[in-house]
Amino acid sequence: MTKFRSKLTTLFMLLIGLSVLAAGLLTGNSYRQNYQAELKDHMIRELKVIEATVPWPGTTAPAAGDNEFQRQAVRLKEAAGMRVTYILADGKVMGDSERDPHTLDNHLARSEVQEALATGIGSSIRHSATLGENMIYVAMAIKTDGKLQGFLRLSMSLNDVDRSQNEMWLTLGFGLVLLFALAAAVSYRLAQGVTRPLEKMTIAAKRMANMDYAIRVPEDGRDEISELASALNSMAKNLQEQLDLVRQNGARLQDVVDNMTSGVVMIGHDGRVTLYNREAENLLGDSARERIGRPYTEIRQHSELVGLIREGLEYRIPYHQELPVYFPEERLLQLSLVPTTMSGEEFPGVLLVMQDVTAIRRLEKMRSEFVANVSHELKTPVAAVKGFTETLLSGAMHDPETARSFLTIIHDESERLNRLIGDILELSKIESRRSPLQFSPVDLGLFLARMKEMLAPEAAKKNILLDLQAEEGLFLEADEDRLGQIMLNLLQNGLNYTPEGGRVKVRAETIDTGAWEEGDERVRITVSDTGIGIPKKDIPRIFERFYRVDKDRSRSSGGTGLGLSIVKHLVELHHGTIRVESSVGIGTQFILELPLLQP
Repeated sequence: MTKFRSKLTTLFMLLIGLSVLAAGLLTGNSYRQNYQAELKDHMIRELKVIEATVPWPGTTAPAAGDNEFQRQAVRLKEAAGMRVTYILADGKVMGDSERDPHTLDNHLARSEVQEALATGIGSSIRHSATLGENMIYVAMAIKTDGKLQGFLRLSMSLNDVDRSQNEMWLTLGFGLVLLFALAAAVSYRLAQGVTRPLEKMTIAAKRMANMDYAIRVPEDGRDEISELASALNSMAKNLQEQLDLVRQNGARLQDVVDNMTSGVVMIGHDGRVTLYNREAENLLGDSARERIGRPYTEIRQHSELVGLIREGLEYRIPYHQELPVYFPEERLLQLSLVPTTMSGEEFPGVLLVMQDVTAIRRLEKMRSEFVANVSHELKTPVAAVKGFTETLLSGAMHDPETARSFLTIIHDESERLNRLIGDILELSKIESRRSPLQFSPVDLGLFLARMKEMLAPEAAKKNILLDLQAEEGLFLEADEDRLGQIMLNLLQNGLNYTPEGGRVKVRAETIDTGAWEEGDERVRITVSDTGIGIPKKDIPRIFERFYRVDKDRSRSSGGTGLGLSIVKHLVELHHGTIRVESSVGIGTQFILELPLLQP
C-alpha cells in the first residue's frame, strides 16, 4: 500500500506542477505579447506626434540633407528615448540616431518598411545585427501632397521586456518550488486519506483469507470507499454466519458419527484413513489419532479387513459380509463396504460401516438351543405319557396293579410337564418384564425363618441340616414374592444335590459400607451346601437355560433346568449380582449382592 500511496502522491504532484507550469507559460507569453502590443501602440502614437510636429527634412543639398536628417534623428532620440531612423522612399537610410547612415544597408526590403509602404504603418520584431539585441521596429510612411517622401522608423530594445520576463520566470520558478512542496504535503495527505481506508481493507481482506471473519472496517462517510468498506463488512458478516453454520453442521455431523452404535471408517482414494469414529476405536482397538491420515494397510491386526478394503478400492463394488476379529477382543462384525460417490470425476474412496453382531448371533444361537432344549424336554414326558397310555389301551388297564403303576408314572410325567411349562412361562414373563416388581421393606430374619419352616419337611427326609440366619434387624427393599422365588430355587438346588446328613446354610449380612458410596449400601446373602459340587468347566454355564451339570440326577429330582436362569434374571431385576463358587465333592455356595435400597 506504501507504493500505491507514493504513486498517488507523485501523480498529484505532477498534475499540480504541470498545471502551474502551463499557467506560468501562458501568463509569461501573454505578458510578453501584451507588453509588446502596448509598446507598439506607444511607438505609433510617437510617430504620429512627430509627423504632426516635426516636418520632413528638406533635400536641397545632399550633404546638408544628410546632416539635417542625422541631426534631427539624434534630436528626436533625445526627446522620445528611442532609436530614430529616416529612410527615403527608395530604401536608402538618410539618418539614424544610433549609427552612421552611410554604413547601413538599404532598408526597403525590411518587413516593417514593406508593411508601411502597403498600409501606412508597419511593425516587426527581430534581432538587430547592428545593435546585437532584440528590437521592435515601427515604421510610418511620410507623404507630402500625396507623394511618398520616405519612412520614419522608431525602434526600441526589448531587453527590458526580456529582463522583466526573466524576473517573472524566476519568481514563477521559486513559487513553483514552494508550490511543489505544498503540493507534496497536500498530495501526501490526500493520498493518505485515500489509501488509509484501503490499507485497513487490505488487512481485513488478508485476515478474511485466513478465515478470520470477525474483523470489521470503519465505515466513515458516504463516498465510494465507505460503500466498499460497508460491502466488505457485509461480506465478512455473511461469511462468518456461513462459517458458523458450517461449523455447527460439522459439529453435529461429527457428534452423530461419534455417537453412532456402528463403527464408521472412511478411506480416501489414496488409501489414507479420513474418518474413524469412536465405535470404530472400540471395535478395532486403535484410536482415531493413530489412524486418521495414515494408510489403511497399517491396520496389521486385522489382515482380512485390510484385504476387503483393498478389494473395495480396486474394484469399486460394494461388499457385505460378516467377519470375525480377535483384537482387542473376539467379536463377530457385520461389515458393509461401499464406494463413496461425489459430483467430481475423482474417485473419493470407500466407506466402511461395522456393527458388532456378536451378542445378536449369541442370542440367536441361544434361541435355537432353547427351542431344541424345549423340544427335547417336552418330548420326554410326552413320549412317556403316550407310551404308557397306549400300553393301558392295549389291555394293561385290566391288570389293576399294572394299571396303577402306569397311571402313577403318567401322573408324575404330567406334573413334570406342567412344571416345565410353568417355568418356561415364568422365565418368559420375567424376561419381557410383563409383571413389574413390587418393592417393599423385607425383614430378612422373619423371611428366612418362613423359608426354613417351608423346607424343613423336605430337609428332614434326607436328614439335612438347615441353618438360615440373618443379622438382627436387617431389612432389605425387595419384591418379597420374587425374593422368595430366588431363595426357594437356590435352597431346593442345595437340598437336591446334597447327600443325606449334609448341611445347607444361609447367611444374610450387610457389606462394609466403606467399599461403597453413600446411598449404595448392599446386602450379601450367601447360600452354601455340602453337596457334590460343580466342575470348574461348568461354572460359567450353570445360569444358562436347560443346562444341567448332572443331567440324569437333575431329571430324577424333578428339575427343569430353568431354575438358575430364573434366579439370575430376578437378581438382575433387583439391580443385584450373583456369582457361584464351588469345589467338586466339597460343596457349592451362591453369593447374592443386592442393594439395601432400590435405586
